[in-house]
Amino acid sequence: MAVVEISIVPLGTGTTSLSPYVAACEKELRENSEGLNYELTAMGTIIEGDLNQILKLVRRLHEIPFKNGAHRVSTMIKIDDRRDKEGTIDQKVKSVEDKL
Repeated sequence: MAVVEISIVPLGTGTTSLSPYVAACEKELRENSEGLNYELTAMGTIIEGDLNQILKLVRRLHEIPFKNGAHRVSTMIKIDDRRDKEGTIDQKVKSVEDKL
């Protein structure tokens, strides 16, 4: 299972507000996350599940700002693909909290 953090930033929109674009991406996640677990954060979205499935979803999400008027989109992707054991979002947070 992979844990992927994405941040999609539309450029060339004429405004500094990103929330309409984030909301459009969140809507896509809610309607078409295909069983993936995800968490919206203040600085991006964390998705866990099959890496191939996540990357297909990220490609669709990257297109949303263009469909909503952006002239340029910068998408940052961070992938944690651990294959020796399961590494869920909750498990990763718990592992750190247990050490505090």
